[in-house]
Amino acid sequence: MSASRAPRSVSSSPRNSLDLPTPLPLAPVEASLCPTLAAVGVIGTEWRLAIVHRLLNGPQRFSELLHSTPRLNAKTLSATLKYLESQGVVQRTVVSTRPFNVVYSLTEMGMGLAPAARELRLWGERWLPPRRIRPLAADPAARTPAIQGELPRIAPLPSR
Repeated sequence: MSASRAPRSVSSSPRNSLDLPTPLPLAPVEASLCPTLAAVGVIGTEWRLAIVHRLLNGPQRFSELLHSTPRLNAKTLSATLKYLESQGVVQRTVVSTRPFNVVYSLTEMGMGLAPAARELRLWGERWLPPRRIRPLAADPAARTPAIQGELPRIAPLPSR
């Protein structure tokens, strides 16, 4: 090793977020999409839009919503309804406490999604012919998990 090299300066502070590159400003086109991206954030999943579409027919109980969509499980439905309620799209009304009965309906904001939901359905009927739409499994145990990390369901063993 040569002694002519100067020692490196070592910083004692760890790398912080100020060392990261700053993001570029949004292009005008991307900035104009903000309301669109916000709307997709509210109804952007398969189950959220499916529930809104079901509630366009009128108020429904939890079990009615659950049985109207074969691949939907109770855990996902509950989480989705809570999210839509927190966003102001769905309203939860307790009808009676004995027996406990809750009805879900669309708010005024949720009813505003009716034209978009109907247009998406028409688009799907036109551009996604039946051969491209996956058939639903008849066996409830064959449903695919709807939440990432959820374990697949196992068919019950036949009774002996």
